[in-house]
Amino acid sequence: MTIRYLTGITPSGTPHLGNYAGAIRPAVRAQSATDVDNFYFLADLHSLIKAQNPEQTHTSTLEIAASWLACGLDPAKVTFYRQSDIPEIPQLSWLLTCVTGKGLLNRAHAYKAAVDKNTASGSEPDDGVTAGLFMYPVLMAADIMLFQAHRVPVGRDQIQHVEMARDMAASFNHLYGNGQELLVPPEAVIDENVATLPGLDGRKMSKSYHNTIPLFVPREQLRKLIQGITTDSRAPGQAKDTEGSALFQLYQAFASDAETAAMRQAFADGIGWGDAKQQLFERVEQEIAPLRERYNALMADPAAIEHILQQGAERARAIAVPYLAELRHAVGLRKLTHSHSADHAPAPEHPAAEEPPQIKQYRESDGQFYFKLTSAKGQLLLQSKAYATGREAGDAVKALKTQGAAALSALATQLEPHSDDDTLAQALHQLVQSHADKKG
Repeated sequence: MTIRYLTGITPSGTPHLGNYAGAIRPAVRAQSATDVDNFYFLADLHSLIKAQNPEQTHTSTLEIAASWLACGLDPAKVTFYRQSDIPEIPQLSWLLTCVTGKGLLNRAHAYKAAVDKNTASGSEPDDGVTAGLFMYPVLMAADIMLFQAHRVPVGRDQIQHVEMARDMAASFNHLYGNGQELLVPPEAVIDENVATLPGLDGRKMSKSYHNTIPLFVPREQLRKLIQGITTDSRAPGQAKDTEGSALFQLYQAFASDAETAAMRQAFADGIGWGDAKQQLFERVEQEIAPLRERYNALMADPAAIEHILQQGAERARAIAVPYLAELRHAVGLRKLTHSHSADHAPAPEHPAAEEPPQIKQYRESDGQFYFKLTSAKGQLLLQSKAYATGREAGDAVKALKTQGAAALSALATQLEPHSDDDTLAQALHQLVQSHADKKG
């Protein structure tokens, strides 16, 4: 079974070394894992909750997309897209809003923190709290469940939001699933080994503390920033502690085990802070320099980044569009020619009066295998692309007959819809029923 991971990247500010070591580098290293389907998206809709500065939002989106691509994120191996390019996300967000209790959202950490802060200052509890902040967990749930993600790598502060998404999935499935799991309940994944790097002053590297080392600053500026890292007053020749040393932790994040051991010994031998900072600079620059060159080239060609994001959005929507059509159908947002009662009514005594859609498999003169879905009247609804073997084509057909529209996401790259989303979702629903009736 292929496990789908989904990671959101909020475009807020310039990426720094902490972002690189804690998130970007591990993700790039993991993108080639087998049996894993990775989705990465720029969460620009989420960024509007905190920042209402259009230029900042635009610039940060460009910088962060360029940073991930420069560091080796491969659009051919992952699905990389911009949240606002997927209109199905806010549509699903509304469907989830209508099954989510206000009491659940009242318990969200970010909202409670804002209320507590206002209460402590004597302000009205909801002073300055936007509906966007309050509804943040719902939009996050839509981000995750639109793509049926199984696992979501998050920090500990985000675990609650994934748990809330599971609650929303349970409510939706209970109301509309008719015994089926329409929405996949996601699981939070916490990596205890993710690096949390210290900043210039020894506290966690964070834009909030203004103590960051930007990832792609010019070489000499990087050297200057590293020289400014806070250290104690111990002179050269005096043994120095690695425990609690921001300088040592930064070095360890970029060095090999052997290099780290050598630096640990150098600390014990009393290396001077200037020499230690120079070694840190050289080690960081060794890894970052080639990435900086790619970053600068990407920043000079925003059209290339936009093209990559649009390709990613196309791949993402190939999954999102048919899946949302299935969910819309489930809640009753259908064409008026589709009868809700007909979906649940017992089979008529003379089923021949309304024939179900048909899937036909065939082999073309090119030796490749195909199939197509047609209505009872012969209208082409769905056409497959070529399969190398009949078995592969047969497996795809079986998935459609047993899973219906839910199988479209996995087969998206091999299918060409020839009907609107609602018509296709309804046809696949009938196909599944017909197949089940025959099996029964």
